[in-house]
Amino acid sequence: MRSSLSQILAGVGAAAMLFADTSAFGGDGVNITVTNDGVEDIYVSVYDSVTKAPLAEHQRLNGFTSITITANPDDAGAANISWTTISVDNRERHCGQGSRAGIENDATVNVHADSSCQ
Repeated sequence: MRSSLSQILAGVGAAAMLFADTSAFGGDGVNITVTNDGVEDIYVSVYDSVTKAPLAEHQRLNGFTSITITANPDDAGAANISWTTISVDNRERHCGQGSRAGIENDATVNVHADSSCQ
């Protein structure tokens, strides 16, 4: 009986740790607005440079529209992302890429497809 009670209490303690405040570990993440800064409709993929995970994959952004993503913070509490784009129009294909580090919460990152694709 005593070992069963110990196991239950250990399980409750472990569950409580799962729901504990994670602000010391970066909280809920860094919210970023990704904006197509041109008139051309594009597809954008955004990657978290901290975890190497995709945050948006082949997401269509019409001209001058935005999406909001959440990235994991680094040790300093800022986000680091990389992005690639490709134009929707197959007749005159354009691409773009970039990266940005040290992004604070609620920042905007402009993306575009204004280079030739290689």
